[in-house]
Amino acid sequence: MENFVIIGVFVLLGILFRHLEAFPKDSAQVLNMFALYVSLPALILLKAPQIAFSREIAIAAIIPWGMLLLSALLVLAGARLWHWQRSTVGVLLLVVPLGNTSFLGIPMIQAFFGAAGLSYLIIYDQIGTMMIMVTYGSFILATYGKNGSTRLAQIVRRVLLFPPTIALLIGLAVRAWPYPEKLAQALQNVSLTLVPVVMTAIGMQMRFRLPYRVLPPLGFGLGIKLLVAPLLALLVCRVAGQTGMVADVSILEAAMPPMVTAGALAVVAGMDADLAVAMIGIGIILAFGTLPAIFWLTKLV
Repeated sequence: MENFVIIGVFVLLGILFRHLEAFPKDSAQVLNMFALYVSLPALILLKAPQIAFSREIAIAAIIPWGMLLLSALLVLAGARLWHWQRSTVGVLLLVVPLGNTSFLGIPMIQAFFGAAGLSYLIIYDQIGTMMIMVTYGSFILATYGKNGSTRLAQIVRRVLLFPPTIALLIGLAVRAWPYPEKLAQALQNVSLTLVPVVMTAIGMQMRFRLPYRVLPPLGFGLGIKLLVAPLLALLVCRVAGQTGMVADVSILEAAMPPMVTAGALAVVAGMDADLAVAMIGIGIILAFGTLPAIFWLTKLV
């Protein structure tokens, strides 16, 4: 509960800072880049050597791809039923399957499961979300955006040069050699910046004014992302007899709101900007209610 309160405090600080002239308009983007290039890689370097590979951990790698298939099919069905514009469909196909599994996911998983859940989160985020982003995400941007590319070389380059991916590869490569104490302490100290930096940036990016036309696809997309996907993940895991922490972390990761980066890329690509921003901002706000509910269900079922 204490960690959850801390998350809320930094989000509120971000909302406050957005209205202060002392903070430049691009402050949220600067904080996001710091988290992406410094805080998150430090955490992955610290936790990746602790990952114990087993059949059980494969759940964390499989579930995000299953959620991708489910989400994309439901969005396409909704688009055909309600005849949404191409720019609207593109946003939903991009942001509904892709969750905020690292920036928001890490503080939330820490709040609900403690540090023990972070190893499973790294598998879900890196093998699932980030691989989906650079492969499937690139395809959607190229198909529905004004300027995109599906060239294999560019996709491979994005994967290999993505800072958290580099950190994961290094962390796995040095598993047999424990870090020197001072290095481990330095990584720990740097990784502690992730929660305050990310949650402040999220608060800075929250917007509450919405044009009416985005409400139907917004409600449909967030309904899938925050409720349908995680509930189906919960059902499949329990039917398969999976009740451990790796399954519960994966279910909660499936319940994360849309990825901030995916929403930003949708805007840059010329898709429906109002819908993309609303999916991110409203999704994060609603997640403070839906995530505890999903977590409670994992303990109940």
